[in-house]
Amino acid sequence: MNDQPPNRVRRDPTDPGNDLDEAYVGDIMGEDRAQEIIEEYEGEGSARRLTGLWVYAAGALAVGLSLYALYATRATIPAQIYRTSFLGLALALTFLRFPLIERSKSRVSPFDVLLALLSLAVTAYPILDFQEFVYRSARPTELDIVMGALTIALILEATRRTIGWILPVVAIILLLYCHYGYILPGQYGHRGYDIDRIVGNLYISLEGIFGVPLDVAATFIILFTIYGAVLEYSGAGKFFLDFSFAAMGGKPSGAGRTTSVAGFLLGTVSGSGVATTVTLGTVAWPLLRRAGYDRESGGAVLSAAGIGAILSPPTLGAAAFLIAEYLRISYLDVIKMATIPTILYYISIFLMVELDARKMKTRAVTIKTEPLLVMVRRYWYHFTSLIAIVVLMVIGFTPMTAVFFAIILGFLLSFLRRETAIGPRRTLKVLEAGANGTLSVVATCATAGIIVGVFTLTGLGLKMSDLIVDLARGQLFMTVVLTALAVWILGLAVPVTASYIIAAVITAPAMISLGVPEVAAHMFIFYYAVLSEVSPPTALAPFAASAITGGNPFKTMMVTWKYTLPAFVVPFMFTVNSDTGVQLLGIGDPLAVVLATVTACFAIVALVLGVGGWIIQPATWLERALLIPAAGLLLYTGTVQDLAGLALLAAALAIHVVRIRGSTPTLSPST
Repeated sequence: MNDQPPNRVRRDPTDPGNDLDEAYVGDIMGEDRAQEIIEEYEGEGSARRLTGLWVYAAGALAVGLSLYALYATRATIPAQIYRTSFLGLALALTFLRFPLIERSKSRVSPFDVLLALLSLAVTAYPILDFQEFVYRSARPTELDIVMGALTIALILEATRRTIGWILPVVAIILLLYCHYGYILPGQYGHRGYDIDRIVGNLYISLEGIFGVPLDVAATFIILFTIYGAVLEYSGAGKFFLDFSFAAMGGKPSGAGRTTSVAGFLLGTVSGSGVATTVTLGTVAWPLLRRAGYDRESGGAVLSAAGIGAILSPPTLGAAAFLIAEYLRISYLDVIKMATIPTILYYISIFLMVELDARKMKTRAVTIKTEPLLVMVRRYWYHFTSLIAIVVLMVIGFTPMTAVFFAIILGFLLSFLRRETAIGPRRTLKVLEAGANGTLSVVATCATAGIIVGVFTLTGLGLKMSDLIVDLARGQLFMTVVLTALAVWILGLAVPVTASYIIAAVITAPAMISLGVPEVAAHMFIFYYAVLSEVSPPTALAPFAASAITGGNPFKTMMVTWKYTLPAFVVPFMFTVNSDTGVQLLGIGDPLAVVLATVTACFAIVALVLGVGGWIIQPATWLERALLIPAAGLLLYTGTVQDLAGLALLAAALAIHVVRIRGSTPTLSPST
């Protein structure tokens, strides 16, 4: 049996609009080229193409890491022992798979092997004497300090190899600040900490390296990555694309709507905005191009669809698991809180797609697929495990247990059809892909743990939080704006997960101190951390999309910003409105939640029409001048504001309808 994932989507080669000779859309761009784009724009280092015995060595280590993570869901392993051993295996695998420098990527050097062995040694050391080790955080031995310093150095090097220099450099600067803080004057100075105190806090306790970020990576994230690999290798990716084509095609706006739905479904497989954008782009860009989209608009649709996937339940992005841990709530609660913002996001995307289809006069594109009902009857089981995750959490299972059983269910159901069956070779590929897909996140979370540990030890997080409040002069709106700017700046330099972790330490206390509910503050940071992937000037997802479409990266980025604008606005709705805004997170009286959602939907409609400049026909400046304030009033929850916003929206629509009716020529009886 072929051990590759059946993720290619067949297109009708007889279609006259098809300007390619290949029968498979997946062949438009080679898989190697697609992977290169993902690595370049996702900020991850380029993994080696291993050869010879190293293929089997790294593969065995990856399979072992995934099996260990699955075993940990059913066994009782002390938290620190599991996190420590998991980190050691992940670091060793990282040094085998990611080269020291780009030129050495073709082979594993003796230095790489040395670092891999050191990774195993420094993480085995605490476990061998665990009962005594955990009590030495205040007074570590010299050997503890050496092992701890080596662990920190190995983590920083693994992070550099996987995501680049910026996050390790930030960590090094903060470590220097932790030691030499007495040099700084004023409130940002401190008495300074000796090496033994720093290493004891970061290496021996659960306040640093082995804290919440690494715990989330070693439990939730790797399990969901394995689950995504199960979906990929069982052909769910192909089914999701075919399903989207069959359900949404056939109309002038069908190409854009198909891309949006496919991006949402594919996000359950990849869990990454950039990866979803690229995977989707290799399939959907020819469809968008034949429908009449220009390169920049097509890239914007791909980017908006890709980023929407990690804003949406049930899988969301990796940072969503951190929200549950930090707030000590269930992941099901996080899913509930993300549901209404997701609805608003996709209402916006579909409206934008519809309006742009009219403005650009796109055309319907026919792709040969099986009828929708036939397709669902044959491959319905690909949806089952997704539904099972939510159902299991609703009836009381933990997220780890829920995703464990979803993995088992997805694996067993794959055997319902021969072409989707995950046989022995595919099983090994699934386990290997699950571990490999987690490496950059593990290194990032371990480094973020170092940063959080320094913030906690020195009190720097609270000091910077106070600075934000002071700069905003105690005004909630300005505090939220400064928080958005802080998360945006962090997102320019570090991945989404690290951006969320750092911002949660620095900016969440500032918002909470001014009355923002804790859940709303963390959800705000989560959304802006994710949206950094479509924010100027770096905008990773639009840049990756432009590499596929050949469009201008800057123009693609700006059009994407237009498409995703509501996603930037909605988080303000549940933070600035401290009393009622949480209703958009599904919190509060059900009737109030419904009313807040309906009002928000009207706000999104007004915003899209005003920004898009199109209603039934092009909108005038007067109509847009009414629509945008209407959106602003509706976004700010309150009876008076809602009524005023609805009045402005109704006025804009009425003026538009009267104007276009008056401009329509009247046909004479003889005609």
